[in-house]
Amino acid sequence: MTAIQPREPGLAGAVLAGAAGLYSLEAACDLVIGTGWLHRDDFSCFVSTVTRPPTASPNSPTSTGRLSSAAAMPDSFPAAAGRTGVLRLAASIAVGIPVDLNEALCGLDQASISLVVRAVRHANGQRPADQPGF
Repeated sequence: MTAIQPREPGLAGAVLAGAAGLYSLEAACDLVIGTGWLHRDDFSCFVSTVTRPPTASPNSPTSTGRLSSAAAMPDSFPAAAGRTGVLRLAASIAVGIPVDLNEALCGLDQASISLVVRAVRHANGQRPADQPGF
């Protein structure tokens, strides 16, 4: 799978920083990042970043925005069914939005399935080994 870079440098890091410490939110953000949604201008416009004051943690980015509201309305983003299915799953993992698993999982490619399994394990407290400092 080819990694897709977000349109704004540091956006993925900011989203992950904003989710830090909450397994389900970390997992959902990682899933959205891994499937390339942050690369899309029509989706990434729902995420904004701010920089914490130096007294809190020097220049550490954190995310604020409407990632969950964007994920809750996948039909408003033109994409293949598998891509919107991943977005529905991310919304469900992050904030408990109900999802039809049959619909969301149908048509996922192997790379997306691997990312979904990784997200489910992460949400259950099993952080990925390649992200020890999450």
